Amino acid sequence: MKIENSQSDAVILTELGARLARTRLERNISQAELAAEAGIGKRTIERIERGEPVKLPALLRVLRALNLLERLELLVPEPLPSPLERLKQQGRARRRAARGTVERSDDTAAPWTWGDEEGKAPR
Repeated sequence: MKIENSQSDAVILTELGARLARTRLERNISQAELAAEAGIGKRTIERIERGEPVKLPALLRVLRALNLLERLELLVPEPLPSPLERLKQQGRARRRAARGTVERSDDTAAPWTWGDEEGKAPR
């Protein structure tokens, strides 16, 4: 069954519990083994699989034990920065070169010349 926004919480919890139960059974894990791996009671696993409300940390432990925790990233992705925030982070792009002289890295170098100054023969 597809989970939709129009469904009640009870229907969604029942579907999630059934999916977790099917995943557990496909991996050939008993409720007691999953409870031990997750560090919670077997009764909590039973409640989750029946679609009863449980505390979020218990559900996270079950997801971790079944190696499904990373899928929460798909469920609630990290929000992207707004376009204005991206512009602020990007900084201002240069549009032209700065005015002024270029600094020399070697202060002892002779200044550049054309070679046709007085007293110098052209090369």
